[in-house]
Amino acid sequence: MVIRKNISQILLGFVLLSTGCTEFIEPSIEKKAVVLLAPSHGTESAVYAQTFWWEEVDNAFQYRLQVVTPDFNNTARLILDTVVTKNRFSYTLDPGNYEWRVRAENGSSQTLYSKAAFIIQPSSIEGQQVQLQSPVNNLITNQNSTVFKWLKLFGADKYQLQIDTSNFEDDAALFFDKSTPNQEFTVNLTKDKVYRWRVKAINATVESKWSTIQNVTVDKTPPGVVFLTSPTNEQVVTKNVTLKWEALAEAKKYQLYVFKTDGTSVYSSTFPIILTAATYSFTEGKSGEKLFWQVRAIDEAGNFGAFSELRSFLIQ
Repeated sequence: MVIRKNISQILLGFVLLSTGCTEFIEPSIEKKAVVLLAPSHGTESAVYAQTFWWEEVDNAFQYRLQVVTPDFNNTARLILDTVVTKNRFSYTLDPGNYEWRVRAENGSSQTLYSKAAFIIQPSSIEGQQVQLQSPVNNLITNQNSTVFKWLKLFGADKYQLQIDTSNFEDDAALFFDKSTPNQEFTVNLTKDKVYRWRVKAINATVESKWSTIQNVTVDKTPPGVVFLTSPTNEQVVTKNVTLKWEALAEAKKYQLYVFKTDGTSVYSSTFPIILTAATYSFTEGKSGEKLFWQVRAIDEAGNFGAFSELRSFLIQ
């Protein structure tokens, strides 16, 4: 019975040790392969905006995507070299011969590259779409000035940028409507609103389709004042003390200050600290010290709210 018990303990220890190791040792992906989906090898297309798409690789954190012309054996020009976390990426190309490749990566290993060649045939811009770059869709910002950017479309002489606060229902009432030979335009968005924007390409004879419509929200209104809950003002506490406050619906994060006994000098280089939760465990401080603290909210646009009241607590 004793022998069986000892064997069981040894086996249990081995299982626990094995389980613990998998939590710390990152699996190698070097023997795996990335399966390319589109554009597949030998594809010919008259669409300038291509979406590069591949199957996800287990335990990969990111993917390196490269595109060259005409191919990797006789490279004339590097078109694209980027790292992405998703398994697709869109980019607009000129007519020509291309080869693309992808490898999966994690913190300690990477796969070999998988590659495929394809051809973009010349076509009228009438059937094409401009690809928007920035601001990213659904951006929330507190900046007045916004730079709108898009990718070049082969065959275009200029681009028309439209911005509206409704749904482009009335061309005579648009917030902004101008053309430019460039691939960007800076616009002042003056009010707290949701702005919708789109771009189309134009040449001497035809126009492209409108791009997809993307949104950018301007929000310059600061969040409300944070209400501190515990400890109460001048409360005597034991070390370590948990600082708590009421969460605000409009707050994305919080800025917490802890001050020394003078009420103005930050307690340490830890502060101010940015937090996402409405609580913080303060582990510093000495017995007999009286410390002060206050919090303010920060919303998604980056607006800072007013500070809460300044409270103190005394460490026993």
